[in-house]
Amino acid sequence: MVSGNGMLYPILGFASCVAFIYMSFGDLKLSSFPRERGLSFVERNGTQFFLDGKPLYVNGWNSYWLMGHSVEENTRPKVSAMLQAGAKMGLTVCRTWAFNDGGYNALQISPGQFDDRVFKALDYVIAEARKHGIRLLLSLVNNLQPYGGKTQYVNWAWQEGIGLSSSNDSFFYDPSIRKYFKNYVLTVLTRKNTITGIEYRNDPTIFAWELINEPRCMTDPSGDTLQDWLEEMSAFIKSIDKNHLLTIGLEGFYGPKSPKKKSVNPEEWASVLGSDFIRNSNITHVDFASVHIYADQWFHHLGFEEKRVYVSKWMRSHIEDCDQELKKPVMFTEYGLSDQNKDYQPSQREQLYRTILDIIYKSAKKKGSGAGALVWQFFVEGMAEYSDDFGMVPWESPQIYKLTVEHSCRLTRIQGLIQENENLKQLCSKRK
Repeated sequence: MVSGNGMLYPILGFASCVAFIYMSFGDLKLSSFPRERGLSFVERNGTQFFLDGKPLYVNGWNSYWLMGHSVEENTRPKVSAMLQAGAKMGLTVCRTWAFNDGGYNALQISPGQFDDRVFKALDYVIAEARKHGIRLLLSLVNNLQPYGGKTQYVNWAWQEGIGLSSSNDSFFYDPSIRKYFKNYVLTVLTRKNTITGIEYRNDPTIFAWELINEPRCMTDPSGDTLQDWLEEMSAFIKSIDKNHLLTIGLEGFYGPKSPKKKSVNPEEWASVLGSDFIRNSNITHVDFASVHIYADQWFHHLGFEEKRVYVSKWMRSHIEDCDQELKKPVMFTEYGLSDQNKDYQPSQREQLYRTILDIIYKSAKKKGSGAGALVWQFFVEGMAEYSDDFGMVPWESPQIYKLTVEHSCRLTRIQGLIQENENLKQLCSKRK
């Protein structure tokens, strides 16, 4: 989605859930950071993720804003609070932006030029995630305009007089822009964290890299242009970093040659965006598939129940693809329901999210490829200007909070990890 663009667990009680956000954040100085916790990298074997030899299934969330809020000292506590809150809900992975190209508080000011204040902010995000036991899915560029995206890269090349075209899609085929992006990737992956002293490519806190958020190349609906870019960039990343998993960041639409373009895609437009779920995800260096779920944005003539049924079909189709053809895990890295829909009722979110999480759970129980889902998106209090019509403060939505905790616990039971984590032991022992 364009960034910025549940009865609360009764035993904890509403007051305690809010209170932990305002707990002491401790000494944030470098000296207070535990330097080594013996973390292992998440690995992939066939259709499953593994961690320390055990299958891993992910319950997580999106907070795209973590780096931006870590630049200034006065907003950093919100980052720590969000990561702490995620851990207390049993969440294990947070997806966030590792890019901000041009504009306010840009990480990359211009091609190859970086603001070290902002890089130190990303250092902080990774260090705080490690402290709270959260792993990060870091996205490297936006297909959309917020936070620069491919538009900014094209503008840079155009301004320097070396761009082949002013089309946003030249991001994928212009040699100069490809060079810009490779330099960015190299700089990020080899960055030495000023807090932990660990290069990003060697830090297990990072769950995986995501090449690009929601890639589309509509000037070439055949998909060849995007496919070529994905193959080149995925190979480039793996040449630098063989430790981490890699995904693309796809929405999950089937391309013009796919037999599922009519039976599963929401409508005809989805097959001519220049992407193809099967073809793109089948690239050798791509470790797991990624899919987004926004039925309410794809259909405007269907009622809520029809959209919920479609979501079930959409998810099962992609899990089937990964079980039988791709032989890779699939992560539903964004899912949400807008509170601006004409027929919106707060209970609809709980119903839709339960449908999504139940499908993940059933796949996990069968040791299938449905490896996890990340809700779009969570905030803490006082961030309304950064939210969108999908965002929420989880403990202010009691049904969603309760559902989230329940799902964390049932996935943890499948993995047999409850006794190894004191927080999960306390959280889940009360929910048997």
